[in-house]
Amino acid sequence: MNEHYLSLPIIADGEDKSSTIKNRIRKNYRHIRKWAKRSFTNCFRIYDRDIKEYPLAIDFYDNRFCVQFFSYDYDQDEPSSAMYKEIEQALCSLFETSRDHIYWRTRIKRKKTEQYEKIDEKEDFFTVLEYGAKFKVNLKDYLDTGLFLDHRETRRYVSSIAKEKRLLNLFAYTCSFSVQAALGGARFTKSVDMSNTYTRWGRDNFNLNSLTDKNNEIVRADCIKFLADEINSGLLFDIIIIDPPTISRSKKMDQMFDIQIDYPSLITKSLKLLTSDGIIFFSTNSRKFKLDESLFNSCSIIEITKKTIPLDFHNKKIHRCWKITPISI
Repeated sequence: MNEHYLSLPIIADGEDKSSTIKNRIRKNYRHIRKWAKRSFTNCFRIYDRDIKEYPLAIDFYDNRFCVQFFSYDYDQDEPSSAMYKEIEQALCSLFETSRDHIYWRTRIKRKKTEQYEKIDEKEDFFTVLEYGAKFKVNLKDYLDTGLFLDHRETRRYVSSIAKEKRLLNLFAYTCSFSVQAALGGARFTKSVDMSNTYTRWGRDNFNLNSLTDKNNEIVRADCIKFLADEINSGLLFDIIIIDPPTISRSKKMDQMFDIQIDYPSLITKSLKLLTSDGIIFFSTNSRKFKLDESLFNSCSIIEITKKTIPLDFHNKKIHRCWKITPISI
């Protein structure tokens, strides 16, 4: 394995304790680094809105940093210049890095119909490791980086049970669930997303890990329409991943997707594609989402959220996740 990918800087305890945010970043990183070294992982969270005055999430990606500012005030969608300066000074000092390796993102509350757009055209991709798997990320061109770090443990769990299984990954984004499943020995994976950008990105992720096209199919399609067609094909899957956006108004869809409205149909159709002893993993990052188990009387539904939140995420409400299995009659 290329030692470059495991380059995790060592930072000393330090004598200067004057900066509260710097102290917290130092403490968090030194703790997570020990785990990361053992786990062949070099992308993880080193600060997660721990201190009220610093509403930030800071993610480490192989010696680069993605800093997200969370604002719930439409009038303040950017951090103050003082906060910019303090965070950049802290990261540069602790990790002996340059400001060129620090990338800022702003997360604000958006209207239901507002979409996140591409924000640049740098095409600045690089590779990171997650439990030894290689993933292509981009910290400049998109609001999201190409790898949702909060589902790292969910992907690891799926990979651990994927051997000789057939997996369907809906709303696949850049296919990270499918890649981890394939590396875990899945017999076949099918990843579905309606974005040309993400399906190409997903193919690159498979190629990075020397996984062949033959057993790892990628389909560009609206997942809602895809499910209806796939049911008619008669094909069944042992594992189905459903990790949809909360809201989507893509022009490629006939109507706006809303997780709270559309989840019953999503799960019901997916159950028709599931083997009798199969598993659906359903997740959402919607804080307001409510799952009505009475709609699925023929299933066992167990919330496994606590098992899927990584140790570096201090915000335990970053997502929710359920394991859904058919009940044998």
